[in-house]
Amino acid sequence: MRGSMLAQQIVNGLMLGAIYMLMAVAFTLAIGVLNFLNFSLPGLFMLGGMVAYGFIKFGWPTLFAFAAALAVAALVSLLVERFAYRPMQGGDPEVPLVSSLGFLVLLENLMLIYFGSDQQAFPALVPDLNLRLGGLVIGIAQLGSLALSVLLVLWLSWFLSSTSTGRCIRTVAENRDTAVLMGIDTGRLVPMLFIASALLAAVAGLLFAVNYQQVSPFMGEGVGFKGVAAMIVGGMGSIWGAVLGGLLIGLAEVLSISFIGADVVNITVYGLLLVILILRPQGLLGRPATREKL
Repeated sequence: MRGSMLAQQIVNGLMLGAIYMLMAVAFTLAIGVLNFLNFSLPGLFMLGGMVAYGFIKFGWPTLFAFAAALAVAALVSLLVERFAYRPMQGGDPEVPLVSSLGFLVLLENLMLIYFGSDQQAFPALVPDLNLRLGGLVIGIAQLGSLALSVLLVLWLSWFLSSTSTGRCIRTVAENRDTAVLMGIDTGRLVPMLFIASALLAAVAGLLFAVNYQQVSPFMGEGVGFKGVAAMIVGGMGSIWGAVLGGLLIGLAEVLSISFIGADVVNITVYGLLLVILILRPQGLLGRPATREKL
């Protein structure tokens, strides 16, 4: 019984870790290429869930509501790039970080004004079906979320390594000045990266809303911090490190709730981060001395 309970919680942790994984990869795209910790991403995560909820409430078909939520997140991300990142290039690197944090607060308060501070019940869109493998119970929605998250990361990894645009992005990540000298249009690539990271965050928000059937203006904060923790645990700038970190953070959270108690979840998660930083400061898949670039 104890073994089957542990196995079930490991499955649950991997499913939750898929959401953290997408957030960690979104942060990795920003910091790995642009050296910019984009704190608007938790707000874009929230927009994914809240905007979809709003349009569904207005009677829009589900797919159109999801597409609208992704489009809104992409548009807001372009505003972040235009007003929080672009004017600050070449200056103090902390200024864009604070500016993006301002966007997070702005987005949260706009949703707070319109929807209120209470959690909203997101409609059940996926039939309540479960797969049973031995003693394990796996929700269809959770399994679909994990599969979609992995497919997105696989596609992104292929895109970065096998396409000309992806190779240009990797060149910018290695040395932006060299990329400019090589004729790479960074003015086009940077907005693309902002949109890509926004879409990853918004998809994570949608998956969270569908799986946990609740949304709120502040739903992105906890997930955002754990996404950053996952990125650091896996190794700064490493996409597959972000994947590993996200899954580990999800496992740590679920196992902590199940076997220790919900009150110590944050102690467990951030304690894991602290231990890994002490034992391996570059992260699990990071490179010593220099940060890995995608």
